[in-house]
Amino acid sequence: MTKPTAARRRLVLPVVLAGSVASLILALGLSPTVAAFTASIQNTVNSAATGVLSMQESNADGTVRCNSTDGGSISTNSATCSTINKYGGSTTMVPGQTVTTNISITNTGTVAAKTFSLTPGACSQAANGTVNGSATDLCTKMTLVITSGASTIYSGPLSGFTAPVDILAKTTTTSLAAGSTLSFSFAVTMPAGADNTYQGLKASQVLTWTFNS
Repeated sequence: MTKPTAARRRLVLPVVLAGSVASLILALGLSPTVAAFTASIQNTVNSAATGVLSMQESNADGTVRCNSTDGGSISTNSATCSTINKYGGSTTMVPGQTVTTNISITNTGTVAAKTFSLTPGACSQAANGTVNGSATDLCTKMTLVITSGASTIYSGPLSGFTAPVDILAKTTTTSLAAGSTLSFSFAVTMPAGADNTYQGLKASQVLTWTFNS
């Protein structure tokens, strides 16, 4: 072997080796990733929403109903009910007569009412018709008894019903669950001893039911 030939071979060998190494590195780089065990959980239901607290008042046979949303929407959730007269609405009561009215309050919302109260306004007296007696203390004479089952909510003269009543405390109920109903009886009595001066008079009082969650 001549010297030039031997020299060429010595030069070619490193070049070939370098090329092989480069090809090997390239091949490894293009190889797929080696498989491994995996585990995962995707939570698709992550949400939070508010409940609804709403009230419905109805008469004894359920033919008349008032809802707390009747005032516009759930945003206000306060309405005036002028179709259920809890004092009976009689305009012909006589001494010794009692007029009883039964109503019910239902939690029509989706959350429990943790507090439930009945707040009276001041009793006021007015004329009933064109012939009127001269008495000015009808609210003191007329008596009211409010019951719910065996529980007495209030008993006394209309004039004495001035403070809010905690209904749940009176009925020993911890809360009024969604869909639950409490029934109430309102008995208004004109005392037997009332004389002619109480003729043609009317007593009125605003009552407000309130739930809180």
